[in-house]
Amino acid sequence: MLPRIIFCTAVSLATIAVILLAVLSPVSHKKSHSRPWLDLSLYIQQPHIPTSNTHLVPREDAVAFIFRCVLTEGPENTSRVVGRAQGFVIPTEQFEQSAFDVIHLTFDTPDHSGSLSVQAHKDKEEFKVIGGTGSFAFARGVAVFTKTDSQQSEVAATYHVKLQLEFPSHSPKLRR
Repeated sequence: MLPRIIFCTAVSLATIAVILLAVLSPVSHKKSHSRPWLDLSLYIQQPHIPTSNTHLVPREDAVAFIFRCVLTEGPENTSRVVGRAQGFVIPTEQFEQSAFDVIHLTFDTPDHSGSLSVQAHKDKEEFKVIGGTGSFAFARGVAVFTKTDSQQSEVAATYHVKLQLEFPSHSPKLRR
């Protein structure tokens, strides 16, 4: 009988200790909405190809689209290049919820250096940011893609990208 009393006492004390630690811990219990946010507006364009006889023509029976484009600050071809966009997209309707539609945005500017990975979401124009490196480490958020000129083909089109990024709050450094 004595071992049962000791066991029940130990479990009760451990439960009380956990409850006291949860209630009296120095970590804030309020959900903070002061996480850092970053809004970026960029354009995805085809890189300049010096020869005039190169034409990008999508095949009608294509089941996947692999691309490598440039990221610019503005919609003009002469805008400053701030990085690259490359990815793999399945454009067919049957793969509307495809997990393989991924675009990697790589940045190389004095303000931002690193990369972002964005993945297709419910809407083909809206992608979710699933992570990043460098200046964009652990970023989450939304990337909205809109075609700037409806007259251009899907392959040669320029896309406006609006990024809304949220970064995790960092724990305060321990003081010694």
